[in-house]
Amino acid sequence: MRYLLRKLGFYLVALWAALTVNFFVPRLMPGDPVDILLSKLGQRGPVTPEMRASTEALLGTSSGEPLWSQYLEYLRNLAHGDLGVSVTFFPAPVTSIIEQTLPWTIGLIGLATVISFLAGVGLGTVAGWKRGSWLDNLIPVTTMFQSVPYFWLALILLFLFGSVWPLFPLNGGYDVYTVEPGWNLDFLGSVLYYGALPALTIVLSSVGGWMLGMRNMMVSTLAEDYMVTAEAKGLRPGRIMRRYAARNAILPSVSGFAISLGFVVAGSIVTETVFSYPGIGSALLQAVGGNDYALMQGIFLVITLSVLGANLLVDLLYSVIDPRTRARA
Repeated sequence: MRYLLRKLGFYLVALWAALTVNFFVPRLMPGDPVDILLSKLGQRGPVTPEMRASTEALLGTSSGEPLWSQYLEYLRNLAHGDLGVSVTFFPAPVTSIIEQTLPWTIGLIGLATVISFLAGVGLGTVAGWKRGSWLDNLIPVTTMFQSVPYFWLALILLFLFGSVWPLFPLNGGYDVYTVEPGWNLDFLGSVLYYGALPALTIVLSSVGGWMLGMRNMMVSTLAEDYMVTAEAKGLRPGRIMRRYAARNAILPSVSGFAISLGFVVAGSIVTETVFSYPGIGSALLQAVGGNDYALMQGIFLVITLSVLGANLLVDLLYSVIDPRTRARA
């Protein structure tokens, strides 16, 4: 319990620090979201001083209010789940935009990350167990895909399988012309079809790293004394590989996997930009271009919570998998 409370206290302090940075960084950027919104409203008629004052109050960026007062109001609104109103998608609230875009990002980037981790760890386990096999010799090929810049690999696959051999669509999240969104087979099938190429790109660019890391840890683990003891006891090779070698070799990969899950939201910008995917990364890109403080803060809050949550989860999971960490703490 003391270990758990110490971890929770640390992450609460880290959350407060992240929220504070989340408040100040957008306000240090050049540009004023109030002016951007008023320029849009000015196309429909004259803008009065009263309209400017009400817009500043709506966006929480009142020029006459001190920064510390805005900060306290920001924390108070967060406690009530109020993330403000988006300038880019005005008058939609930030929470509704995040609710619309976040499932797309989690469904694509999150699922592809899990697939690449499971495939990489599984193949790396076999490659480390059977050194010198064809699977072990395949690792340099997989790491080659990882060394290629992700956006360049995405563009190559998009050109090959979207233009030269049009097996997949070039952009979008589903067929907006023939499919009605909802929990039906037509929509889900369209989502899978449109997300196949982006997911394939993510898996190809990341599976090599998981495979190489797990293979090297397997080789290191096989040299331990308890592996010799397990073989001397006459245990089956499959059991030795799974219960003795892989179980200990996977520990560093678990940490890396949790961090990867935490950055699923943050790492979606390039993917969603190349494939014009309607996820939270595209919304963040539009928010930065429009100096949309509220939307940027809302998305950064989601990224912060995902990273801290993933790290807290791996800390707790590590204490279960490896009790030595609990003893050292």
